[in-house]
Amino acid sequence: MKLFIDTWGWLALEDRLERFHESSLRCYSEVRAGSGQILTSNFVLDETITRLFRRRPFQEAVRFTNGILASPFVRVEPVTEQRFRQAFSLRQRFADKPKISFTDLTTMIIMTELKVTKILTADSHFSQVALGFQILPS
Repeated sequence: MKLFIDTWGWLALEDRLERFHESSLRCYSEVRAGSGQILTSNFVLDETITRLFRRRPFQEAVRFTNGILASPFVRVEPVTEQRFRQAFSLRQRFADKPKISFTDLTTMIIMTELKVTKILTADSHFSQVALGFQILPS
């Protein structure tokens, strides 16, 4: 199984007080235990790191970020120029959904390209686009 982790997913995994921490941790652990792939993007990590350092004590944010970056289980997909342009095309296609962030659009491009359907997020935008994404935890 392949699992893409969105900003919300990383924050839920980091914060033990988050309501969905345990269920998010189960999703993450199941993928790791089953030799699945955990994916994220450099844009998602940009958002995650920014929010972590605003919310958490400095050393906790450093520890968690270093854990992601050093993990052999996490593959960070780059938002290349081609993916960026495809995301902008998607932005135009979803003119009726102006609240979808550009980072989410880049995630949708990566997930579609790599045939990833499962995403650890609480962001309902992924179900509003009818691209076959399954939001976890469900």
